[in-house]
Amino acid sequence: MNMYENILRHPGPTPIPKKVQLAMNQDIFSHRSQEFVELYRETIELVKPVFGTTQDILLLPSGGTAALEAAAVNTVSAGEEVVVITVGAFGDYFVSICEQYGFHVHKLEKEWGQACTAEELRAFLQPLQTIKAVFVTYNETSTGILNPVAELAQVIREETDALVIVDGVSCIGGAPAEMDAWGIDILVTGSQKAMMLPPGLSLVSVSERAWDVIEENQTPAYYLNLQSYRSWAEKGMTPNTPAITLIYGLHEVCKLIEQEGGFTQTVARHNLMKNMVRNAMKALHIELLTEDQYASPTITAIKTPQGIDLSEFLLHLKQHYHLDFAGGLGHLQGKIFRFGHMGYCFPSDILQAVSLLEAALQDFSYDFEPGAGVLAAQEVYLAAQRKALQR
Repeated sequence: MNMYENILRHPGPTPIPKKVQLAMNQDIFSHRSQEFVELYRETIELVKPVFGTTQDILLLPSGGTAALEAAAVNTVSAGEEVVVITVGAFGDYFVSICEQYGFHVHKLEKEWGQACTAEELRAFLQPLQTIKAVFVTYNETSTGILNPVAELAQVIREETDALVIVDGVSCIGGAPAEMDAWGIDILVTGSQKAMMLPPGLSLVSVSERAWDVIEENQTPAYYLNLQSYRSWAEKGMTPNTPAITLIYGLHEVCKLIEQEGGFTQTVARHNLMKNMVRNAMKALHIELLTEDQYASPTITAIKTPQGIDLSEFLLHLKQHYHLDFAGGLGHLQGKIFRFGHMGYCFPSDILQAVSLLEAALQDFSYDFEPGAGVLAAQEVYLAAQRKALQR
């Protein structure tokens, strides 16, 4: 019997707050009851600031991938042209979805570990005349890249009439999101990452411009029909049986964000943890996959420490220190590990994880100054504390 709790520092699923677990343990009621209508409507209003929108949020009882598919199939028909910006494994998800439905895909592909810049996107779009939608991954989980979505959306609006469709699955709830101000037409996220919930709920917000396109689109959809979700949302319900317990939990998550001081403070915490992790790795002379400028606030991709077998190292961390990191995906398998710091995660958790990481590095005879990583992370945290006191 394992007497220790697993310290989950994955990019999802992520730890769940006790208050959220308790909220999800409430008695179930009918999804056609007045009680559900009240819960649904209040939850939707509470979550809008996280998306940066005045539009309603549609709640699908699904993983994030289904919401990505819904965004595609409801807006584009077979044979129509789309652009997919891919900077890693999950950008390639969008490519696969679009190809499955017979879209004509123009793939703007960057080397894994690099972001797509506005200049690169502008040059890519200018020769294309009939693009229906541009699909962008905001936060690439496989590489720890945060694409400059606001800048990319502006370029898309300037160069095309295409819809701006954004995968925010691994960062909404931990990264800035201003859907309306940035001109995003569809923004999607999932429950199991920065939103601090178990898997099984996806959230989709749709602009008025996108609804006009959806209403004219010819691709059939049934379970993922966003017009159906919109019609039922007007009644405070969903077309199919919803994940009621997860909606209970989402309501509580939004309350916790309010208690933290609002979503701006939640974003600041994620940026602080990002900087703590990155400075710690630099102090330990362990390379990072991404540049600071485009580094994700929710996950850091870390190159394998020199002279260490990564699979053995990660297994050792989990078995002996109960610290669970994610490995690399695709061609980065064995070359990086991924340190998740999103959702129910705080600076104290970063200090704990870095300390345990250092202990394992000593077990593997890695050459470094013990305590250097923890000290570097502490310095970032203390500097932020001093700055906050001066305000």
